[in-house]
Amino acid sequence: MRRLGKERIRLFGEQRGIGFIETLIALAIIGTVAVTFVNSLVTISKANYIADEQTTAESLARSQMEWVKNISYIEEASEYSPAPILNDGDYVNYSVSIAAQPLRNPDDGLQKITITIKHNNETLIILESYKRQ
Repeated sequence: MRRLGKERIRLFGEQRGIGFIETLIALAIIGTVAVTFVNSLVTISKANYIADEQTTAESLARSQMEWVKNISYIEEASEYSPAPILNDGDYVNYSVSIAAQPLRNPDDGLQKITITIKHNNETLIILESYKRQ
């Protein structure tokens, strides 16, 4: 048995502070957390950009459809001219094409309207509806 008098029992040996290995482990843990955090920020940023792009394209498609429905009916039209697109920050590099296809007999006065919205030459939305004479 040991005597507990003046002699102290040392359970951890001769440690005097944080060692090199412990510091490296802590830095590795902090680095892993930081990389995970940065990756999640990048993913959130991409998702936000895609959602904004889709919302802008949908808004543009709906406004173009209203434009086509409110202009004069052209019986033999295979396409309509799109409404002017503002060149402000929201619609930069967006393009619109509007196709018209007569249904059944052209004399019936019914057309299928297809609006295609592209951003940087990539198709985002195709909106279809009908126009009556």
